Formats: sequence, structure tokens, C-alpha cells
Amino acid sequence: MAYTFDVTVDSATPHALADWWAEALGWEVEPGDEAFIRRMVAEGRASEEDTTTHHGVLVWKAGTAIRDPEGTDRTPRILFQLVPEPKAVKNRVHLDVKTGPDEPRAVVERLIAKGATFLHHGSQGPYAWTTLADPENNELCILG
Repeated sequence: MAYTFDVTVDSATPHALADWWAEALGWEVEPGDEAFIRRMVAEGRASEEDTTTHHGVLVWKAGTAIRDPEGTDRTPRILFQLVPEPKAVKNRVHLDVKTGPDEPRAVVERLIAKGATFLHHGSQGPYAWTTLADPENNELCILG
């Protein structure tokens, strides 16, 4: 049996970073359930400290996820989880974003305008890519 998975990204600001990645990939932030969160707090199963507001909506402080809007329940998601420590070293895992019919240079320029940092261009044989860092310095590569 094949398993599905989530890619989890440690983050200082998981909701803001999820917004950035959702826009970068053309994905969507998974909708929260404010009524459920309020019920969990009212029943004592969670505390107010477990929550925060993002864009005026009550959300879990611990994080959120993004997903492909055309995916299924077996499509991988990206989960952004709150951690107290800042990123300290190079990522050992990163996403290679394949631009499909979009021009890779235009995607790179759009992401830099939205807060990404250019790191370097790379190539191997017929393959070329641009390595960027997201607003929290997590690496990603843009491929055509």
C-alpha cells in the first residue's frame, strides 16, 4: 500500500508563511473552523493561549496547512508549524517548484517581489534552476 504524506515546515509565523506559499504555488490555505476552536476552548480541551487571530479569524496558533485546490484527500499538503527557534542552517529538504507553461524567470521575479531572496542560479546538463529563499529563509528551486 502506498502512503500519503504532508511536508512540514517549521516557522516563526506559520499563518503568514502559509499565505506566502499558497500564493507562490497557486494553492489555498485550508479553511479553519472557528466554531470548532471556540468549542474546544469552551470545553476546556484547549486554551485561549492555543489560539491566535489571522486576517481577523480565530485560528490555532500551532499552525496551518496549504493544499492544491484540485487535489484529493491523498494529495500531499504543506503544513506550517510554529517553532520557537529561528532557522539556523541550510535546509536538507526543499521544494522544487516546476513552473509548467509559465516562464521560470517571471515566476522568480514574482516571488522576489513578494519577499523571496535570490540565492543562486544552477544548471546541470540540460537542466537549469534558480534557488530562492522564502521570507523565513527556507530554500526552494524554480525549474522550467
